[in-house]
Amino acid sequence: MPLPVLYSFCRCPYAIRARLALQYAGIKVALREVALRSKPAELLVASPKGTVPVLQLSNGEVLEESIDIMRWALVQADPQGWLSPHGAAGDDLIALNDGPFKVLLDRYKYANRDAGRGSEKAAAEWRDAAVEMHIAPLARRLQTTPYLFGEKPVLADMALLPFVRQFAQVDAEWFTDLPYPALRAWLEKLLSTELFASVMDKRAPWKATDPVTIF
Repeated sequence: MPLPVLYSFCRCPYAIRARLALQYAGIKVALREVALRSKPAELLVASPKGTVPVLQLSNGEVLEESIDIMRWALVQADPQGWLSPHGAAGDDLIALNDGPFKVLLDRYKYANRDAGRGSEKAAAEWRDAAVEMHIAPLARRLQTTPYLFGEKPVLADMALLPFVRQFAQVDAEWFTDLPYPALRAWLEKLLSTELFASVMDKRAPWKATDPVTIF
């Protein structure tokens, strides 16, 4: 059977977490790096919404949401128990991360760009709102355990990781000065793993004439 096809973009946090789960589960895919300003027709046929990641399975089924790709991968193989018994609480964290927090993260990250379009809030206001909503509660949780739900990472840790990383990168010096050493330790520990490094290689945008890139 042909390999599943993953449409991805290296820096997209949603795509990062999909790649993390696929790599962790040992699932080989044909990776197609997408240039977001020039999306390939094959992606739009598979998923007309045109966002990444998209995983087209060998049977033709299409998974269009990164968390669905993660869960599908973990059903195939979950050697370290990412699918933990903390399902409902983990789902709540992921929903907060992917919904209200992501909105604030984007407003913070692009505040300078949006200022020229009549945005009334400065970056610091969006940043502080994101801290109050999500970052500070995560930091408090991590004061008692090294990972969000105990002594080892689970799905929630890996699903949130790329977004907290992106938040930290907007102003790295400011983030380093936050009084949240446990949160920084969590972030640094996960970012320093071989697993994370293995999914962050940059690739040229895919063309239909390219040979298959196995990931």
